[in-house]
Amino acid sequence: MPNMTLSLPEGLHREMKAHPEIKWAEVARTAFRTQLGKLEIYDRLLKLSKLTKEDAVRLGREVRRAAARRTK
Repeated sequence: MPNMTLSLPEGLHREMKAHPEIKWAEVARTAFRTQLGKLEIYDRLLKLSKLTKEDAVRLGREVRRAAARRTK
């Protein structure tokens, strides 16, 4: 199995060390699998989509305008 090295903020590392009963490598593997599963779904949706990049940009702008109107 390949290894990966991660850099962590000092505070996070301290908190993790306070819980040696947790298998942090397994937590990381689970998080990676979860994220990859989401990406797989996104890829499948994009493959089926007939929207062009321009359509997506236009829809994004419309959504932002509608959200801005709601917050006023």
